[in-house]
Amino acid sequence: MELINASTLPTPAGHYSHAVVSMGFVFVSGVLPDAATINGPESFDQQLASVLDRCELALAASGCTLHDVVQCNAYIVGIENWPRFNVLYAQRMGQHKPARAVVPVPELHFGALVEIQLTAQLPVSSK
Repeated sequence: MELINASTLPTPAGHYSHAVVSMGFVFVSGVLPDAATINGPESFDQQLASVLDRCELALAASGCTLHDVVQCNAYIVGIENWPRFNVLYAQRMGQHKPARAVVPVPELHFGALVEIQLTAQLPVSSK
């Protein structure tokens, strides 16, 4: 098992790593938008872009990309954001369609509107 903390992301505020590599998989902890995005004008689109950018950084530190993702769990505040999530997520993921769960929640930490947790498979050359 390898604990990953990406130098391109802020140090985790809690007792966790950005990601953990184990048995050929990368488990990315729940990712929230950056503080500037959360504290700026409330925009689901901007927060989702920030979360996906941060997910890419955690994956890159582990040797993966979004196209290596096999499972995505997304937590969104407000079920009305679900259709917009689908559009923006599909744009970022392209033809890649990992297994996914979208869970509407009443609120998230720090007032965020979206949080994503990922599982990816290491590319064959990285195992």
